[in-house]
Amino acid sequence: MEKTIQEQIDRAARHVFDVMKPRVTAEDLQRIQNAYALAAEAHKGQKRNTGQPYIIHPIAVAAITAEELELDANTVIAAFLHDVVEDTPYTVDDIRARFGDDVAFIVDAVTKRKKEKYENTKQVDNYKQILDSVHYDIRALLVKLSDRLHNMRTLYGMRPDKQMKIAGETDFFYAPLAGRLGLYRVKSELENLSFQFRCPRDYEIIREQLDQDKEHTAAAVKVFADKIGGILADKGLDARLDIRYRKPYSIWRDMKEGNCDFSHVPFKHYVRVIYQPMRQWIDNDTVEKDTALYIYSVLAKHFKERPGSLYNYIDNPKDNGYQSFHVKFLNQAGAWEELHIGSERMHRNARLGCVVERGETWLERFKTVLQNLADDSDSFLFMEGVSTSLYNEDIIAFTPKGKGIILPKGATALDFAYEVHTDIGERAQYARVNGKLCPLRTELHRGDCVEIGVSDAVSPKAEWLDFAKTFKARRRLHELLKHQGEAAFTRCPVCHPLPGDDVVGFKGEDGLLMLHNRHCPEAIKLASENGDAIVSASFPEHPDLTYPVRIKITAIDRYHLLHDIIDCFTEERHLSMDKIGTVTQDQIVDCLIDFQVHSADEFYQVIKSISSIPGIDEVQRILL
Repeated sequence: MEKTIQEQIDRAARHVFDVMKPRVTAEDLQRIQNAYALAAEAHKGQKRNTGQPYIIHPIAVAAITAEELELDANTVIAAFLHDVVEDTPYTVDDIRARFGDDVAFIVDAVTKRKKEKYENTKQVDNYKQILDSVHYDIRALLVKLSDRLHNMRTLYGMRPDKQMKIAGETDFFYAPLAGRLGLYRVKSELENLSFQFRCPRDYEIIREQLDQDKEHTAAAVKVFADKIGGILADKGLDARLDIRYRKPYSIWRDMKEGNCDFSHVPFKHYVRVIYQPMRQWIDNDTVEKDTALYIYSVLAKHFKERPGSLYNYIDNPKDNGYQSFHVKFLNQAGAWEELHIGSERMHRNARLGCVVERGETWLERFKTVLQNLADDSDSFLFMEGVSTSLYNEDIIAFTPKGKGIILPKGATALDFAYEVHTDIGERAQYARVNGKLCPLRTELHRGDCVEIGVSDAVSPKAEWLDFAKTFKARRRLHELLKHQGEAAFTRCPVCHPLPGDDVVGFKGEDGLLMLHNRHCPEAIKLASENGDAIVSASFPEHPDLTYPVRIKITAIDRYHLLHDIIDCFTEERHLSMDKIGTVTQDQIVDCLIDFQVHSADEFYQVIKSISSIPGIDEVQRILL
């Protein structure tokens, strides 16, 4: 058995060498091999939680940096050695003597500092250390992300409370960080692994629904893609198609943001057209865009285009540099299909993000954001800054002079004002959005033209914190305003868990315990900020205890509909209703019902029963 494991280890290490051999010098390849040899010696006898030899982990991290991120020799060397200083007697000076200052810096940056007393918490101090390294070299972040990715891929051997701690950190910090670095594939995998370990039941339900949807739509998608392929081939275009299905976490996020169920989440897949630019066009500066527009115009002659669906991310890239040309066409089955048209270069950039050449302006601006986070000494503001700066989606709005201002999705006119200049933010009185007079709390959308009205008589107000979204605005407001648990066995007032839900407990300073659903944003934040407070917990059902819930029903009106709904509670489930209200408009009924349940299973059975009533379109929980 030991011989077999060692053969697997040797094979995995050789794979890293084989990947790097074509793109490094013979000298650097030998240095990479030497780094593996040192890591194997240093970690000899150490085991992972899975019981496997520890050396498997640094080899896997090196493989991610070499193959999935296509990084340079020194970064791969640092990946092999990233745990040596933290877990063995070797020091940073030992690394420096053998592999030079560059490798030593990266290893030092990813090595957790052991302290008798932490400035904030162990986790927060670690985040600060990671972000501080980006001021000098972003490769340290990439090694840390590779480390986290392999840890998440092998999280099965951990206790549930440790899984929640690591998954919470990942969802709150590492996955958004990967997204802001343009590493879409890493971000997506981290999000889904985190979701799978935090909320296994929700994950499995959505995964099964996605499999069913894929089976249901596969034939129509293939016909649509084959027709596009034929059209492009007839035009002599060098292009390939890639059908991408969304992951459970992405669907779950849309369900929460859109307050809808799975069946009402649009575009569960999209089709990518990945092309080689038409080099016969002379203007090399616009050849990629010109080719994308040509492909769009060719396809628009054959498919019905959804009005207002066109967006040009080529001229207006996302904040992390993502470029593509998006449009929606009607397929032969009568369903809208989302199409992403991008060059091979754009496709590679979307996979590798900051690893590839994309200009200093984007990277330097992002470094400034991260450095500002790392410099914040206030733990509360730092964690708040992480959640507002490492956002999932961004928009671009414009000043009246046409300057683009990139903001997180959901940002307001006040955030726009602060982003233009702090002085404008602090004297902001009103906004004109696309020429219309609006309050500062107005949420902005991609493409809005925003003018901020200022007055010397205005000063920041505490209520601005209610609608300021960006780290820059909120940090400044906290500075100006000096804005300043319950937990014995109590339920989180945000997520309202029910008995039987996947829950996690957090012990407060008073020793009391608060229960959260594992997908609760507050739990994720707490797991990232103070993971040592996590306690394994269960929430058992008690026959004498019930908990209030509310549902919203949307249905097509018909005779006896309300009677059937009431029967579902009183006759089938023997439950009483606390409150019921209905509104009917144009034959569509919206119904709100408050009632009590003993457990999550009982609640979902009610949902299932009501959903089976003829005419019912959607049933969803509304948090009280």
